[in-house]
Amino acid sequence: MRLKTSLLKEPKHRELVSCVGWTTADELYSCSEDHQILRWNLLNGETSVVVNMQDDIYPTDLHWFPKTSSGKKQALAEIFVLTSTDGKFHLVSKTGRIEKSVEAHRGAVLAGHWNYDGTALITAGEDGQIKIWSKSGMLRSTLAQQGSPVYSVAWAPDSDRVLYTSGKQLIIKPLQPSSKVLQWKAHDGVILKVDWNSVNDLILSGAEDCRFKVWDSYGRLLYVSSSHDYPITSVSWAPDGEVFAVGSFNTLRLCDKTGWSYALEKPNTGSVFAVAWSADGTQLAGACGNGHVIFAHLVEQRWEWKNFQITLIKKRTMQVRNVLNDAVDVLEFRDRVIKASFAHSHLVVTTSLQCYIYSVKNWNTPLIFDLKEGTVSLILQADRHFLLVDGGGVYVFSYEGRLVSSPKFPGMRADILNAQSVSLSNDTLALRDKTDEKVIFLFDVQTGKALGDGKPLTHKLEVVEIALDQSGPASDRKIALVDKNRDLYLTSVRRLGREHSIIKIGTMVQTMAWNDAANLLSGVQDGQFTVWCYPSAVFVDKDLLPKTLTTKDGSEFSSTPHILSYVGTQVTVRRADGSLMHSCVSPYPAILHEYASTARWEDALRLCRFAKASEEEDQTLWACLAGMAMGSRELAMAEVAYAAIGEVDKVQYINSIKELPSKESSLAHMLLFSGHVQEAEATLLQAGLVYQAIQVHINLYNWDRALELAVKHKTHVDTVLAYRQKFLQDFGKKESNKRFLQYSEGVEVDWEKIQAKIEMELGKERERAANASVRSSVASRR
Repeated sequence: MRLKTSLLKEPKHRELVSCVGWTTADELYSCSEDHQILRWNLLNGETSVVVNMQDDIYPTDLHWFPKTSSGKKQALAEIFVLTSTDGKFHLVSKTGRIEKSVEAHRGAVLAGHWNYDGTALITAGEDGQIKIWSKSGMLRSTLAQQGSPVYSVAWAPDSDRVLYTSGKQLIIKPLQPSSKVLQWKAHDGVILKVDWNSVNDLILSGAEDCRFKVWDSYGRLLYVSSSHDYPITSVSWAPDGEVFAVGSFNTLRLCDKTGWSYALEKPNTGSVFAVAWSADGTQLAGACGNGHVIFAHLVEQRWEWKNFQITLIKKRTMQVRNVLNDAVDVLEFRDRVIKASFAHSHLVVTTSLQCYIYSVKNWNTPLIFDLKEGTVSLILQADRHFLLVDGGGVYVFSYEGRLVSSPKFPGMRADILNAQSVSLSNDTLALRDKTDEKVIFLFDVQTGKALGDGKPLTHKLEVVEIALDQSGPASDRKIALVDKNRDLYLTSVRRLGREHSIIKIGTMVQTMAWNDAANLLSGVQDGQFTVWCYPSAVFVDKDLLPKTLTTKDGSEFSSTPHILSYVGTQVTVRRADGSLMHSCVSPYPAILHEYASTARWEDALRLCRFAKASEEEDQTLWACLAGMAMGSRELAMAEVAYAAIGEVDKVQYINSIKELPSKESSLAHMLLFSGHVQEAEATLLQAGLVYQAIQVHINLYNWDRALELAVKHKTHVDTVLAYRQKFLQDFGKKESNKRFLQYSEGVEVDWEKIQAKIEMELGKERERAANASVRSSVASRR
């Protein structure tokens, strides 16, 4: 990716340009110390004077009223705030008419910004004061009083905190008076510009120490640039938070959100005092010290999938290269390309007006449909559907261009959704709530309705990343999530009336991604590159999970890697310096998943016996097979797999399950094997096997529950008391439980009667199982 810049031969302004702001994707306003406001039309290349301001108005900052605001009055949306050196801010209409001028500060007003919903305006001045105003220009409060000029301010994504500069310090102050203020030394020189992105929640700062830095919202340093030749005079995030621009003297730089540089331009502009991105994030404009306004748009973005590489070579042109035969196709679009995504054999491209869907089998005739809004901020793809996110909402489309659903939840802000907070599979959509980051909303893709009883998934800590697995039936859909502590958890999406069981499967996980075709999960955890070959083993047998992992040294991925994709056997990782690295994963686990999903157990067994290239991988495959077989209730296969990894006790338990007389008992003991005691009890009670349910709790020493069941069903109270007495005698203890003391007074314990009763119960179960077998064989003959 790089910037393609354009400058006029002669500047349109006679003096320094101090601020610029976009009205639409093709129209820009610029303000200069020559007291003129110019309108730039990028479609026809015309520039016109909007207004000549009074000679005492020297503009310092410009910000348009947000279009996505809830108060959608057209008149307000056509207004921008202009701050100036005379201590005033001016509300100026699109036609250049000054609607209102407000005395705001002593000395120059250095910055002015609307919040994201347009309900408040903040100004910062040379007098060190920060003031909050209503949208009509009425003073609400003075937020802070500093001893030095405040050069720049920015709103937090939720508009409830404000970031501002104070010399070498950065300060985050909540609007609530009692809340804690966060302050830290950020630079070695005076900080000139800050920006806070609403999508990724990251902070940018540039200062007179000639460096720019990236911070998280807790003030932790994520990136620091090398020292430039001149002070950093402007910084600005692209709307989607993926890239940002930095301006300095004769310098314009494009950087990734992690800090490394995509491109460096050295135009003859003087200092770039302000940088503004268009709403679609494809273009930017810079206010230059020599009277120029510099324009730049993003080109040479690349997308890769399997043997195809796609490059955006011009605003409206893409080149497709098949690396297998070196065939090249050129894709032309009517309008400027805004977003694109390439996965699952389809390329999805959105322009300012339309969406194009290409299949890798046919690059000539795309499927095209019109968009409501031309500011698509995110595209996510699954095998059958893709997701578009714009300022208006979230939309799921099929690859035939049909709108499938448009899920919503209360308070949803589509403009701040990103790839870490949204995940899509063939049947499920997951969205993390921004107002409470512990909450994940789950929707059915086909209907757009919340799953199950409508209750969202709630984690104990804030969630930073979510990812749905991509293959298998909807009933087995799993979601992986990484929380603020960088712990990795796995849970089932469809609860079937039960509470979510969220189980930890990894720690210190920096990045993760599911395979596109099999439910394998890759991640970098604690400096190791790890593949969870069968993550669902944690729901079948927790002891198996460590044996289903493959790990290798991940030091080559650097300190903060990011997994871009996991396609087939190849994992693509972006390092902290921006370079791409590819890591190959064994093909055997994916093949094993395919065999298990199609019940080809003999093939799976042969694969495990064949794959003995390394002892570790041999163990991994056998452990995966053991988990898959137990999950599918294939006891014979599970017995072989557990024997191969030396789990003798589990082989014996599986043998005991195989000898049980009824299907219900077998199912219950398989649930017990996986640790699902309540489900096992419910299965036995539903089948009328009350004694077996009581015996399960006796074996687990759940004495209270065993007695409770016996009393409730008025049977085997003496059995529970007898086993309890034997247990206490073995350990040399006396009864202290009040309930057991109460029932032991009125119930006589006779081991012979108890044994007879147990034999009778088991006989009944065998008889019932035999009758069921006869009925099923008769039904099959008919």
